[in-house]
Amino acid sequence: MASHLSISHASNGTSYPRSTLEDLPKSWTFTASLPPDAIFATPADSHKTPREDIGPRQVKGALYTWVRPEEQEEPDLLSVSRTALKDLGIKEGEESTEDFKQVVAGNKLLGWDNEKGEGGYPWAQCYGGWQFGSWAGQLGDGRAISLFETTNPNTKKRYELQLKGAGLTPYSRFADGKAVLRSSIREFVVSESLNALRIPTTRALSLTFLPHQKVRRETQEPGAIVARFAESWLRIGTFDILRARGERAMIRQLGTYIAENVFGGWESLPERNPADDGKNQEPLGTGVAKDTIQGPVGLEENRFTRLYREVVRRNATTVAAWQAYAFTNGVLNTDNTSIYGLSIDFGPFAFLDNFDPRYTPNHDDHMLRYSYRNQPTIIWWNLVRLGESLGELMGIGDGVDLEEFVEKGVRQEAAEELVSRAESLITRVGEEFKATFLVEYKRLMIARLGLKVFKEYDFEELFSELLDTMEALELDFNHFFRRLSHLSVQDLETSDQRKEKAGVFFHGEGVTGIGNTEDSARARIATWLERWQARVYEDWGPDGDDENRQAAMKKVNPKFVPRSWILDELINRVEKGGEREILDRVLNMALHPFEERWGWDETEEERFCGDVPKHDRAMQCSCSS
Repeated sequence: MASHLSISHASNGTSYPRSTLEDLPKSWTFTASLPPDAIFATPADSHKTPREDIGPRQVKGALYTWVRPEEQEEPDLLSVSRTALKDLGIKEGEESTEDFKQVVAGNKLLGWDNEKGEGGYPWAQCYGGWQFGSWAGQLGDGRAISLFETTNPNTKKRYELQLKGAGLTPYSRFADGKAVLRSSIREFVVSESLNALRIPTTRALSLTFLPHQKVRRETQEPGAIVARFAESWLRIGTFDILRARGERAMIRQLGTYIAENVFGGWESLPERNPADDGKNQEPLGTGVAKDTIQGPVGLEENRFTRLYREVVRRNATTVAAWQAYAFTNGVLNTDNTSIYGLSIDFGPFAFLDNFDPRYTPNHDDHMLRYSYRNQPTIIWWNLVRLGESLGELMGIGDGVDLEEFVEKGVRQEAAEELVSRAESLITRVGEEFKATFLVEYKRLMIARLGLKVFKEYDFEELFSELLDTMEALELDFNHFFRRLSHLSVQDLETSDQRKEKAGVFFHGEGVTGIGNTEDSARARIATWLERWQARVYEDWGPDGDDENRQAAMKKVNPKFVPRSWILDELINRVEKGGEREILDRVLNMALHPFEERWGWDETEEERFCGDVPKHDRAMQCSCSS
């Protein structure tokens, strides 16, 4: 066994073993807890079925289908995230083994005994979704297949490992179950980049090129597989499909599974906001026989409301981080909104270049529904859809476990009252969405500005004015904060000094934006710098403590983010030029975004961290991948 282990040192000073993929602890809690596709009632039923016979169809009464990945010919492992290896508890060097390469390509199943026809088996999820505000019906994992769950023995975090681009499933609809190299490179890099920026996200372990697979999209493209992992791959769309089909018992079953197996138990879920005044609350009334309940018996928040609140708060925290780091998802449909509050399913995403709140990276989003500015609103719209799915369970209050309700629901004459109470609860939790979002957004922005505490006037005088200035002068969002990190407040004492330093925020070609001159632009930035300098003195003392403040700012303001133009160049150099090493170099920058140097070609590093080429700003792409 010793030959299969390496030792990794945890942050608390203890050590724990990291293992091979074969020895990694594995579980299949999801499939053991929830109903499978009836056509393949057991893994053996699926395994003995010819792979080509497991094609697209409507799957009802189930939350997943047993399905194995397609076999790939001569898969070529392009890159592996070393941070992901550590977080999963996989030993260094394992990525060089043949077993690892075959598992992440889908050619080897771990946990399945082929001779006995038993053991843990891969699966694809069933879910639906609201896409661009319209109901799209059944969607599901059309090209993603989960392999197993694994729990890191040090962090105790359980992850579900999944292959994207692994072949047809019953949820592939009119597609082919495959993924192209282009989109796979983008997801591989951005997943690890967001994690390095401390933004909740699904992760990427490896990227595998499929040299013998050609995929038809707008043109014929090479195929690839991303091995990715997450605490949960469940989405709001998982509840959407159950509500649309009237499968109320499964909504309860799914909610219970999430509370008990994803969030760590009902007792871990948050109670109502203590600031609420408690009006309109009634306990279960005396004299009401529990077996003859007519309908809702009070607005008491039950465990399903607390489950809803947990999902809402998680998503509020994540979208606040998107706004603070100018990350734009591009396709925030309900099937792309995580129950766990993760950034998920990366299609036409982008980090903003010049600050433009109307920007969307999706060139098919003509109404700008998923623009940067709209992300908090859209996430809440999606969460209201979740509230509607859980509404019956929430609205019944203390009657949630009464036998008649569990089996039949409320009687018709009580339905209107239940709906009213559910709506009130959704509205109440909606106020917490706003509050949670603002608390996290303020925390992140204060840190990015190098301050210690938030003061009420900061929102107007610092945040809003800065964003208005960035928009008017077409300044680069993330560059601004990183360059601000290098400024000494003692070099901003006079108006002339502030105007001189303002130039560091301009693009190489100088001042842009309608109606701006260099003088007016410098004056506007100088005015903001004066306010910022005053706040630094308030928080850091009379000398501003430049050394410590700058160091703190550089830990939260990245020098590198994987912008669209960089990913485009990366794709071309890997796909067309065969430059394999460039992928690892860019990934290393993404994994360590706050560094000044990465030990590579300094000219190339600075180019990737410098001005976005003028004609490559605000790029857009399609959903096809």
